[in-house]
Amino acid sequence: MIDLFAALIAFFGVRIAGHPADEEHPFGHGKAENIAGMVEGVLIFLGAALIIYQAVGKMMTGVSIELVELGLAAMLISIVVNVLVARHLYRVARATDSLALEADADHLRADIYASVSVILGLAAIRLGLLFGVEQLTILDPLVALGVAFLILRTAYRITRKSFGGLVDTRLPRSEEDRIIESITEHYRELVGFHALRTRKAGGERHIDLHLEMAKSVSLEEAHRICDHLEKDIEEKLSHTSVIIHCEPCHSECRQCAVMCAERDSSPGQVGPRP
Repeated sequence: MIDLFAALIAFFGVRIAGHPADEEHPFGHGKAENIAGMVEGVLIFLGAALIIYQAVGKMMTGVSIELVELGLAAMLISIVVNVLVARHLYRVARATDSLALEADADHLRADIYASVSVILGLAAIRLGLLFGVEQLTILDPLVALGVAFLILRTAYRITRKSFGGLVDTRLPRSEEDRIIESITEHYRELVGFHALRTRKAGGERHIDLHLEMAKSVSLEEAHRICDHLEKDIEEKLSHTSVIIHCEPCHSECRQCAVMCAERDSSPGQVGPRP
């Protein structure tokens, strides 16, 4: 039931996040995916807590296992279905950069590991019953505890990643390096850059920065450079919105590669200012 509710939450989260920006949400609805991921993580935490509660209760009151074969069949079917759905979700999540779909795929992957653990536990119990070793039934709550901690680990990962988007955590360093790489490719047209800020809302990346240009650059030329840079960044990072603020360089000159009457034309390297 928790898997069903989690899937429904992911479904509605993705649908809402797909709505275009409007007057009340000028930055779009991407954070709906982060909220869906948070809710899904909380549901998984609750499910794990329920499993732990029941497992501890069985260990204290005794374990009675029935219909082991039916349980094994249910787990085998569950594994096949979850493998197929999780693989599809991962493909779509990578293509759309969807946090909600990735969270749901992670959830299903944890279910696959859990199902394998349950099968091993039930198989051991069945063998024990065949040979009259009823004490092996204790494996049922022990495996349940292992499954619960595996689910808790997945819930923590989903919640942590979803929460990062809600509080506007910066993009991973590898992605910021690709942004800086795009900027430095234009170093003969730029003096430098600073105030680079990045964040992610659902599958949408938001980037803003300040570019320093030579004072002699016209407004039309500055606009052309910014358009070109925005396209370069969007080619390296999909689903990206870039805002660039242009400003003239400071009067005190330093070595750089920009061809400017006030600057040395010898090559240098553009870079971020503190």
